[in-house]
Amino acid sequence: MSGRLLKKVLKEQEEDQRIESDHEEEEEEAQQLNGKASINPFDLLNDDDHDLDHQEDESETLDEPSIVPQLKTKVGGVVSTSNQKSKKKKKKKGKEVSSSSSTSNVGKPLDAILESLSLDAPGKSADTKDCDNLGKPCAPSTLQVDPKFLNAENEMRRIFGSKVVRSFEKHERSGSSRMARGGRRSAYIPRKTILITPSEHWPRWDGSLSMEFLHVSEGYHHFRYVHSSSYRQAQSEFEAAKAIHDINAIASILLYHPYHLDSLITVAEYYKFTGEHQMSAELISKCLYALECAWNPMFTPLQGNCQVKYSYETNKPLFTVLFTHMKNMDMRGCHRCALEVCKLLLSLDSDDPMGAMFCVDYFSLRSMEYAWLERFSEEYKSDNSLWLFPNFSYSLAICRSYLEKEEPSKDALVKTAKATSTDLMKQALMLHPSVLKKLVDKVPLKDKVWADILKNAFFRADQVGIPSLDHLINIYVERNSLIWRLPELQNLLRDAAQLVIERLRHNSSDKKDWACVRKEAFSSEKNEYAHLLVSDFASSAPSAPPEVLQHFMLDPRMRDAAQHPVGDPMEGGHAPRNVTNRNTLAVLLESMLPWVHYGDGDGGVEEENQLNGHGAGND
Repeated sequence: MSGRLLKKVLKEQEEDQRIESDHEEEEEEAQQLNGKASINPFDLLNDDDHDLDHQEDESETLDEPSIVPQLKTKVGGVVSTSNQKSKKKKKKKGKEVSSSSSTSNVGKPLDAILESLSLDAPGKSADTKDCDNLGKPCAPSTLQVDPKFLNAENEMRRIFGSKVVRSFEKHERSGSSRMARGGRRSAYIPRKTILITPSEHWPRWDGSLSMEFLHVSEGYHHFRYVHSSSYRQAQSEFEAAKAIHDINAIASILLYHPYHLDSLITVAEYYKFTGEHQMSAELISKCLYALECAWNPMFTPLQGNCQVKYSYETNKPLFTVLFTHMKNMDMRGCHRCALEVCKLLLSLDSDDPMGAMFCVDYFSLRSMEYAWLERFSEEYKSDNSLWLFPNFSYSLAICRSYLEKEEPSKDALVKTAKATSTDLMKQALMLHPSVLKKLVDKVPLKDKVWADILKNAFFRADQVGIPSLDHLINIYVERNSLIWRLPELQNLLRDAAQLVIERLRHNSSDKKDWACVRKEAFSSEKNEYAHLLVSDFASSAPSAPPEVLQHFMLDPRMRDAAQHPVGDPMEGGHAPRNVTNRNTLAVLLESMLPWVHYGDGDGGVEEENQLNGHGAGND
């Protein structure tokens, strides 16, 4: 018998079986309907002499029979489909089950039925039920991170074009090939990550870090990083090298433990202060790669429902690395990527240990996410309202000014009942008047009109007298001064300041009222934000003088190199370095410094010995 004929016969048999099963199901449904009519004849009786209690009991008995068939048909449909052997029959039965379930849900939702029976809905655990009661963590959060905007290369392509980015990557790939020891590792493909794109020449992930789940509290899943025994050994070596400021010893740790976080962060800081920003950013990317490889399968940070508390010592490198990565993205001009990283920082710890709250407005303005900033200021819960902070009070006014240009008419503002940008700017100036004088000096604003405005007693002072508020104002001016170089924003600030001066002439009591609001919002006599350094929020790249760099290490050769950089006329040229009996990775790191040159003669050895304080007679 041919294969086609066999298939035809089997198909006819299956069709006959399907028809018989359909007849049997129709007979069962008819029996159920007859049984229902015979069992519940008294449900049709409704005597007018019954009181309200009996009427409620009868209504309950009328509802109960309708619940059971719905549940039975749904369960029976699932069982019947699982027992079928033909694919065609499975598809048809699946359609029948979906249609029957949809028709049964028209009368009453299944979730409502289960809740009335005091049962949990299918697919929901006790933890998710608690989350539903709490509301905030399970609802869509403004701190949810969009992974497609975490890729800095994609944002660079949107800004500069694919051709420019492709040529830059080609040049960068050829320059970084010298970092790969032993040539290209074609057999090794690094695992894909969300936060960064790992490089091919990076070492394999050694698994020295892991993440453990702690508990669920208020709808948030809490996690903590865990160190392996080899990582703890590397950490003790790092502490010993840090105590004597020996950068070479820290470099040797990376030779055997390439993903030791504190060592990578320290070397990255050193490269940043010496001007090697590309090498510093690559080391920070390595840290992010290690931290993400250690994630727990339950850890979903992009959803905004996970907490990694900064109070745990093993969690602190995560916040340091994310904050540094956010600043690196800002320096590259990838402000949308920096905004997503800032949102991630805010979502991981509600206490905001790194001060991401005081730069999220800057990144949202630079990335033109104006609607998101307004929504965030309305939905994000804090001890004080966000508009009381100096950065939000001014940034929301700027945000509203751009949204006014995007909206078709001013009627939309009337419908939404939102204040205008001028009103918000006047409110910001009344609440934080000292910001104006600092902005005039920082931007700088050199027009004569600003000098006339600052002559007013209300804007003359540059200190409020509240330590916490003065510190936050310094952070805001340092972070957001670049935005105020735009002429349209300067005009908005100038017009609002003149309106405030005119208002105070007619009603001087407003000054005292806003002072009371300011004092009530920031009532502490101590600086609650002293742990946040103003320099960490600067837009310019940091640099350090030689006397500061020498604290990074103890090696006199490196100290001398820091004191006499390249091009210094006192040096008279490049000082050759000796590589004999030195650590390989330390020499590699040192060779990337711009002032280091390695000689190939004995003169370089003698000069190196002189730098070490050893004469020829001491050998």
